[in-house]
Amino acid sequence: MSRSYPKIIRNSKRRIERRLARKQYEDQPKPIMTASNIHYEMAEKSQGISYGGIGAIHQMVGRLGFADEVNREVSLLKVHVPYWESDHVLNIAYNVLLGGMRLEDIELRRNDEVFLGALDAERIPDPTTAGDFTRRFEPGDIEALMECFNRTRQRVWNKRGRKLLNDALIDIDGTMAATLGECKEGMDINYKGIWGYHPLIVSLANTKEVLYLVNRPGNVPSHQGAAEWIDKAIELVGPHARWITLRGDTDFSLTVNFDRWADRVDFVFGMDACKSFIERAEVHGEADWVVLKRKPTYEVKTRDRRRPNNVKEQIVRQREFKNIRLESEHVTEFPYRPTKCSREYRMVVVRKNLSIEKGEQVLFDDVRYFFYITTRQDLTATEVVELANGRCDQENVIEQLKNGVNALRMPVDHLVSNWAYMVMAALAWNLKAWFAMMVRFKDRQTELLRMEFRRFLHAMIWLPAQIVHQGGKIIYRLLGYNAWLKDFFSAWEFIRRSKFA
Repeated sequence: MSRSYPKIIRNSKRRIERRLARKQYEDQPKPIMTASNIHYEMAEKSQGISYGGIGAIHQMVGRLGFADEVNREVSLLKVHVPYWESDHVLNIAYNVLLGGMRLEDIELRRNDEVFLGALDAERIPDPTTAGDFTRRFEPGDIEALMECFNRTRQRVWNKRGRKLLNDALIDIDGTMAATLGECKEGMDINYKGIWGYHPLIVSLANTKEVLYLVNRPGNVPSHQGAAEWIDKAIELVGPHARWITLRGDTDFSLTVNFDRWADRVDFVFGMDACKSFIERAEVHGEADWVVLKRKPTYEVKTRDRRRPNNVKEQIVRQREFKNIRLESEHVTEFPYRPTKCSREYRMVVVRKNLSIEKGEQVLFDDVRYFFYITTRQDLTATEVVELANGRCDQENVIEQLKNGVNALRMPVDHLVSNWAYMVMAALAWNLKAWFAMMVRFKDRQTELLRMEFRRFLHAMIWLPAQIVHQGGKIIYRLLGYNAWLKDFFSAWEFIRRSKFA
């Protein structure tokens, strides 16, 4: 099979290309989708699953020594009857990879004998047992689990991350994980009146991996406890990167740590627009300000098209809502030494010239300032702003954790147990990144790393497959074709041939 799949993929690709090739159709007498003579049968001997990519993921996990790492460092069970700690962790992560939205969805896999056979598992924990497992964790156990993940990811980086991590970008942010529940111990209300938790997320922008995820009550400030986890991330990434830059918004401008961080890495943080900063910006003459030219959000690869009407703007004007229009942006800089620091840093300033309108009437013009403090001396002021604004991509990672992976849910009843669940569910997102890094071609690798979670599942995991047990082997015989199969097999071949230890 391994020798024949390139030919099969080529033939499948040709067939679908012929189907999709432009044709000069005449007016059709009936719709394209005409199938009506459809019947269902149950196969007695043939066995198939709809998520054939899980075998490659499980093989990667095995090759990386993940289970051994977890079982050695995380000791929550006195006896293993029959499950080990790694069984519970992977059970939750795999449930997410197979499309599970909540713990209860584990029951679907638990009663699927073909799935169990595909992983050579006699049984897997039921949803109640999975929930009980999260309740066994103390904070130290969760930290140990995250370090198991990190030792595993370093094996991936050693093999496939050298170029990706050359200039490493570590992003830090907090987010609100809201809940409608009323009995979640540790939940609290934030300044916006939202009940829930306030997790801290430290991620690696280069690969979109979550390095650390820390659950906190909903009312804590974003920066609370952040310095500790930033330090851990620096230690983790440091041996694998030539250059590290920390990025965060104004909540993470922890000036007491600046000098210490500057000795080890670079950083760019937002700073609140206080009165003294604005006064220093305003003393600059117009000659000191440079027009801020932002790069396009994306490259237009098609011919120019007529710009569609801005429906939102039309409604705002017609109903005379207040509207803020950006007229221009300029940038300058000045040196600044924070009170708690012994050295000066670059303070880059963005000046936004705004027009405040109501309907067709201009009410007044306004000027707003945005400040970024950085150690980077190799960049222009415009490039510093671009680097700082690139941190917004972490919002996409957080969005995927919330609504793609569904990792920031609260399926159990305590802050710490929900923290444990979040970490184990987020493992599914990291498994996506690790598998993407196994792909051969850099452009496809990059596309997979940036790919939304649910789309990745369609491309790489939810692959119909026949399961064949033959000669002591478990064979996943993939059925059908999609445009990512060539990359799937390139990752699979690399995993199969590699030793990561």
